[in-house]
Amino acid sequence: MPRVSRKKRTVGLRENWRHLISDHVIDLCWSPRKKKIAAAAVSGPITIFNAETGDIDHILKGHGFGTMAIAWHPDEDILATAGQDGKAKLWSSESGNLLTELECGASWVEHVSWSTDPTKDRILATSAGKKIKFWSVNGNLIRETLDQPNTISDIQWNPKENILASISYGGIKLWSPDITNELRIFDWQGSALKIDWSPDTRFIATGDQDSTVHFWFLETGQDLQMSGYPTKIRELSWDKSSRYLATGGGSQIVIWDCSGEGPEGRKPIMLDEHNDFLADIAFQHHGNFLASAGLDGLLAIWEPITGRKRKQPKVRIGFDKSLTKVAWSLDDTKISVGDDSGIIAVFTLE
Repeated sequence: MPRVSRKKRTVGLRENWRHLISDHVIDLCWSPRKKKIAAAAVSGPITIFNAETGDIDHILKGHGFGTMAIAWHPDEDILATAGQDGKAKLWSSESGNLLTELECGASWVEHVSWSTDPTKDRILATSAGKKIKFWSVNGNLIRETLDQPNTISDIQWNPKENILASISYGGIKLWSPDITNELRIFDWQGSALKIDWSPDTRFIATGDQDSTVHFWFLETGQDLQMSGYPTKIRELSWDKSSRYLATGGGSQIVIWDCSGEGPEGRKPIMLDEHNDFLADIAFQHHGNFLASAGLDGLLAIWEPITGRKRKQPKVRIGFDKSLTKVAWSLDDTKISVGDDSGIIAVFTLE
């Protein structure tokens, strides 16, 4: 009798191109229309590539003393950058021209982030030292917060509305660009380094200086702490469903199941392939694959939730130098990676 067999799914990465920029890749991101990639060198220059061909469209001067972060405007061809010259800058990715400079209130500007609500005008948030400022797309100052007691270590917009979360020693604060004072405070006497809001906005997760991960329930304000990591945690990534949070803080990827009452009391999924600490991790925007980039130079692609062999990577690609950043294109068909020597490589998922 004839039998029907299910063909095993294979996954691969085909290299499209690679290029060398001037220095260690400190930040890397895709434009909203998938046509461009921006890569920032720690020494300052920012290179804008044609994402399909790898051709260089522009090399922006960036920031004196070094660039810290970059972020594309969600709707327009504008790139926001932050650096150690005390300024944020807005650039045209079409012409390469500097559009405006923003004085952000401290000698280092560490973070820039565009609001996500498509029904309202986009707002740029900047954090510099103890100061948060909100700007229009034209570079006009909308509002600034009072100086905070401690240096702000990260910021992120709510995925669904114009509320910004910030973290520093002492916990999380939520802000609206419409008022000066904070909307809400989540107290914690510790230092958080990285923040990641779940796509459904149920949780805010933080990676912490004391080698812990915190989960904050937005509705109740309750928090959970997960400990036992080898080092401080700067690598966080939620999956598309908001059920799973992947975390770094060592050479292993630790994935927590946050369904129902949350991750407390559950055994996490552990992925062990890297020989050195992780540098970056990223779930796809809409798919089930997870990318990990390590100081061992390994780029690995996993299917940790739905795959048959969940604890083995689908793809392994080695680089000669430590990796620093990994980023999926917005349609999840391509992935880019940067390393310590300045290499940018782009692959197509097959």
